[in-house]
Amino acid sequence: MSEIASMLVTHRKASIDEIERAWHGDVETILKWVGSQERVEECAVLKTCNRVEIYIVSQRGEKVLFDLAKKARVSSRIIDFHDHDESLHHLLRLASGLESMIIGEDQILGQMKELIQMAMKAGTTGWMLETAFKKAIQVGKRVRKETRINERSVSVGSAAVDLAEEILGNLEGKSVLVIGAGDTGELISRALMAKNISSLCVTNRTFSSAKSLAECLGGIAVPFEEMKSRLKVADVVISATAAPHYILLKDDIEKAMAGRENKLLLIDIANPRDIDEAAADIPGVELHNIDSLRNISSENMKQRMAEVKRVEAIISEELQLLKAKYKRKQAEDLLAVLYSQAEAIKDQEVRKAMNKLSARHTLGEIEQQVLQDMSHSIVNKLLSEPTKALKSAAERGDNELLASLAELFRLEDTS
Repeated sequence: MSEIASMLVTHRKASIDEIERAWHGDVETILKWVGSQERVEECAVLKTCNRVEIYIVSQRGEKVLFDLAKKARVSSRIIDFHDHDESLHHLLRLASGLESMIIGEDQILGQMKELIQMAMKAGTTGWMLETAFKKAIQVGKRVRKETRINERSVSVGSAAVDLAEEILGNLEGKSVLVIGAGDTGELISRALMAKNISSLCVTNRTFSSAKSLAECLGGIAVPFEEMKSRLKVADVVISATAAPHYILLKDDIEKAMAGRENKLLLIDIANPRDIDEAAADIPGVELHNIDSLRNISSENMKQRMAEVKRVEAIISEELQLLKAKYKRKQAEDLLAVLYSQAEAIKDQEVRKAMNKLSARHTLGEIEQQVLQDMSHSIVNKLLSEPTKALKSAAERGDNELLASLAELFRLEDTS
């Protein structure tokens, strides 16, 4: 029987570069390719900076996805394969913010809405995937309404963005330079884009990493050797590299401030530090480092983690309701085929009986109606017990019995 299966490449196992290389093309291209594969009945794709997730409906989902991964040459080392129940559980956790790099972040919910609408517009989804995503989005909203999972900054990177906002009043319309495109640099950049800044510039020693991150978030990638020239126009600089030495000296910042009227906010969250501490002595420059942020983010993380159990309880409750909905639909589909086949046989046999009787007698409307009613009653009574058995098997999740009943009654359309 057809069920949902999924294949995930996420930040848990893969780097940004590996995620970028995992599936070539935009979402529409991937949807078209996956949807064209044999045995794929429905498909949807979630593609963000941190993940590429492919969901399909198929009678042999695991094999179909395994073959897709081989065709796309995606290493099994970075893939998670999920069956029907695992896929549903993951979707609810994802929408609730429990699978994000920043626990409880809100951006994923909007991304899920946008991407399922894209799949629906492309005509690659049906009842099964649309039901799953609709439920996931509902659960994500409920979680944020009933818990505090998305409150307070929980990473040093997001705390740095909050600090910048607190110092400047707000970040709307500000130009921000992020130095470093690793995990922390990504967290900073994602948090910044939610603040409606005017421009995000990302720089990194490996330019391709900066380019991938900037393109994903709608920012600008700057070659590392051009970084110092960007200091002249930036309102805020947040640095988070793994360099073993200063990458910005006091002299570099003095040159950037020459002839400049606006103040410059520097936030250094690297360890060891990226920015020369002496820069704090330059007029118009305000410098903060990681020490002032660690305690804030640590305490906030504790508060968010305290909410995780409440979130998981909501997910568990909603998951049971969702599973029950699929089980009912499974039984309804089988019964629809069963009754359709029975009605076809009944109509055929009633016509034969009427033809034989008409050859010897004239059948009036009353006689014809009696034959129809009698045959209809026989069908309903014969199928009464199988109907109860199908519904009961579906409610219990007894897939073996469902399959046996489908085979017994030759319900090929749903086998």
